[in-house]
Amino acid sequence: MCPLENSATTTPALIDTLTAIAGADAVLTDAQSCAFYAQDIYTKALPALAVVQPGTTEQVARVVAAVTKQGHAVVTRGGGMSYTSGYVPAEPDTILLDMSRLNRAVECNTEDMYVTVETGCTWKELHQALSGSGCRTPYWGTLSGIKATVGGSLSQNSIFWGSGRYGSAVDSVLSLEVVLADGTILDTGSNAQRNGTPFFRHYGPDLTGLFCCDTGALGIKTRATLQLIPELTARRFAAFDFDDYHAMAGAMSAISRAGLAMECFGFDPFLQQQRLQRESLMKDVKALAGVVKASGSVVGAVKDGLKTAIAGRGFMEDVAYSLHVMVEESGAALADERLQRTRQICSDNGGREIENSIPKILRANPFTPLNNVVGPSGERWAPVHALVPHSRAVAVIDGVEEIFSGHKALMEREGIGVGYLLATVATHCFVVEPVFFWPDAMTQIHRDTVEPGVLKKLSGFKENPAARQAVAQIRQELLDFFCDMGAAHLQVGKAYPYKQGLKPASWELLRQLKQAVDPDNRINPGSLGLQAQRPE
Repeated sequence: MCPLENSATTTPALIDTLTAIAGADAVLTDAQSCAFYAQDIYTKALPALAVVQPGTTEQVARVVAAVTKQGHAVVTRGGGMSYTSGYVPAEPDTILLDMSRLNRAVECNTEDMYVTVETGCTWKELHQALSGSGCRTPYWGTLSGIKATVGGSLSQNSIFWGSGRYGSAVDSVLSLEVVLADGTILDTGSNAQRNGTPFFRHYGPDLTGLFCCDTGALGIKTRATLQLIPELTARRFAAFDFDDYHAMAGAMSAISRAGLAMECFGFDPFLQQQRLQRESLMKDVKALAGVVKASGSVVGAVKDGLKTAIAGRGFMEDVAYSLHVMVEESGAALADERLQRTRQICSDNGGREIENSIPKILRANPFTPLNNVVGPSGERWAPVHALVPHSRAVAVIDGVEEIFSGHKALMEREGIGVGYLLATVATHCFVVEPVFFWPDAMTQIHRDTVEPGVLKKLSGFKENPAARQAVAQIRQELLDFFCDMGAAHLQVGKAYPYKQGLKPASWELLRQLKQAVDPDNRINPGSLGLQAQRPE
């Protein structure tokens, strides 16, 4: 590739070109925008040279071709809710593509059972677009879906809504439209045929999968087609208290293997108390309204509303490890049967049933404001996670506990708290997610994400580099441990040791694929461990 020329001469010309392609209002060069769009929830590093907000696939293709031709890197940003530096620039003078204007639901085809959306569409927007159609996607969003986009989730992969039965975000994809480094527009799946439509994923080698979970390293997704399934209207909820994570993990794995739950997740005592502290009474009232609205009948509405109101928060005061299960089926009898089997499994593993307010409220309000990106007093927040088979779940948690125990004095000195979110994915996967909280100053992305009314009530903290460094040190030890345990990860980004954990043949094939689609490594250099090879 050609080296960058003197930026004093190349930058104005490039900005003029980008403006001509996308429009003056869609090219941001002010310092605040270039810093804001280039940071994620965990990392603030290099600012972008410019932020471009294209409105069509054709604009994306022309922008990418113009940027890479001049030797600049280009990185794509979705909703900005990740925390592994996936879209944080690794090089100076990077052009960042903000996909927020590409947010249309292009086609909802209930005859052929697929929906096509532009990749800047949020999961909440897709949910609203399908409302009333009688259909949904199998996986239908992450908890951050009020901001998280379909494209971001397919690049990073994600879990939650629908994951207990249907797997992660990429398991619902049929076809993609992708822009390559030279501006070529590529279709995958059955839509790659001259006369095709995006109704089927597997026709020849799975090129769709190639551009999933790539953290934007192989191409820029502009449209995605997801399969549709009939909406399931019979819903049941349950929650259980366990004495320790060994018992709760055993119950979760049994529920997962039996395929009983649409969503199955649990908290340790620390994390559930963090959640209870930060939620307000007004939020409970709003959530209760959602529960009533989501009930299937007037009688059900009154019953569910009264039970949730009476339970309040007191029922969680003596709970140790809490497990929350959501069941969805096409009919009441099957939903009841699955719920009863779930109860039996939990009882057999030492669980005690408690009020089901948490899963009920969550399901009624699936995409709430993201005030949880900071702690209850404005602490910084950062998760790290491992996806493992059921047989390794407890061993992984034990190992994490051992690492935390080894740093107990450091964590106490720096005021670092840690909790766990545990979850299952389909019948075969267990998720262990340690979550850090520490006293430190919020960045612009936190202040932009948290609701203004909540933000003004947070005491906040001053810059705390010592605590930040301690978190980074412990976090890295966890990443190394997860790699040793053969764990998989969502949103690999530039944080997880993907290259280090791969067998040589697999890494070499990925390197060759990168060379084929992006020979100069101008698409998100550094992501997946695919480092830039800049000339001297």
